Amino acid sequence: QVQLVESGGGLVQPGGSLRLSCAVSGNSISMYTMAWFRQAREKQREFVAMFTSGGYRNYADSVKGRFTISRDNAKNTVYLQMNSLKPEDTAVYYCKAVYGREYWGQGTQVTVAS
Repeated sequence: QVQLVESGGGLVQPGGSLRLSCAVSGNSISMYTMAWFRQAREKQREFVAMFTSGGYRNYADSVKGRFTISRDNAKNTVYLQMNSLKPEDTAVYYCKAVYGREYWGQGTQVTVAS
């Protein structure tokens, strides 16, 4: 059973930074495409960033230049470094793993406010 656990969320002021982590258990992530999504209140879940097993990375236009996705296959963990945060980045952030099937974490809340 593959399980994903996100951590690192919290309250941060506009312009600040946070680093989210997604720890995966139950299987090695080396062959997985890993991604981050987010869902703001009363909005649909949206794509944020992805990192394939082959090393390809892609970002939503809204976060390009501010967010960086990385992965440590040895630690079975994926990260999302978020810089220059804006109030519109406020959302629950979810980690997703895909290799044939897809798996989701429970999410971690990020709130950007002064």
